[in-house]
Amino acid sequence: MSLKYKIVPVTPFEQNCTLLWCTETHKAAVVDPGGDLDRILAAAEDEGVILEKILLTHAHIDHAGGTAELAKSAGLPIEGPHKDDNFWIQGLAMQAQMFGFPAPEVFTPNRWLEDGDTVTVGNETLEVLHTPGHTPGHVVFFHRGSKLAQVGDVLFNGSIGRTDFPKGDYNTLIHSIREKLFPLGDDVSFICGHGPMSTFGQERATNPFVSDHRG
Repeated sequence: MSLKYKIVPVTPFEQNCTLLWCTETHKAAVVDPGGDLDRILAAAEDEGVILEKILLTHAHIDHAGGTAELAKSAGLPIEGPHKDDNFWIQGLAMQAQMFGFPAPEVFTPNRWLEDGDTVTVGNETLEVLHTPGHTPGHVVFFHRGSKLAQVGDVLFNGSIGRTDFPKGDYNTLIHSIREKLFPLGDDVSFICGHGPMSTFGQERATNPFVSDHRG
């Protein structure tokens, strides 16, 4: 497999920040640096990878709180999420207050992502899927070669993302999962924003919110 990963849980919310790297070039992306940057940087050093960019699935503070600091300190460009999450980025200070996080800097991504875009990590290419519902600008990163998806807070092992935040929508989320993610294949493994990994096949079979056995 030419794309490898390491999950680095960060913040009191145990958010699955992930290092993704190309085995040929050892260039890596940090997906969703919510905080605890020392932990993320130590993991990169342990794996001997060179940080190349930051990828964001969405802009909730436990996923995006460390973005500005990491981008500035390591000189990394920020790609994602979709521009419909800009209001969450602008509201990072309010989010920090609400959840008891240190107030992070607001940032502007170097590149907003759209459905159908691609991003690169070293020599590897990931497909971008716009998957609103948990947040309006949420995106998923899919590496077809290794059948691996980084789904943020859209889908979990046995559950789905919350939709009670501003501009969240339950029906939109269910549509994103069933129409965007499940067609990628039952054998696709996914890293979610919190908790253990799963496969789309497992969730189609057993997830009480989106399984094939539910109406």
